[in-house]
Amino acid sequence: MPSEPIIYQRAAKMRRALTPPEARLWACLKGGKLGGFKFRRQHPIGPYILDFYCAAARLGVEVDGAVHEQDGQAAHDMRRTAWLADQKIDVVRFPALSIRDGLDDVLTFLAGEVRARSR
Repeated sequence: MPSEPIIYQRAAKMRRALTPPEARLWACLKGGKLGGFKFRRQHPIGPYILDFYCAAARLGVEVDGAVHEQDGQAAHDMRRTAWLADQKIDVVRFPALSIRDGLDDVLTFLAGEVRARSR
């Protein structure tokens, strides 16, 4: 589903201002560094923007920072995940701290997911 122009503009702005955990994960995903799979950062899909997206695996990756602890954010995340599931896109979420403290575990998990989903 195509996104509205404002969503593309917002995604471009977000690509220029990654959070430190997003930047750290992106350094490990870009250029096919994870098993040769291509990931996109701050990728618009319909009315939403995924932190990272692997089209070959139809997998979105979200890095949840402090904003995801705010009132109403959990409900928004659930609606968004349900909408993406309707588009046949699965989403995995990682707390920002897991990127900082357990990046190798995150990458191992993601490598298994993209391999399993792209068969």
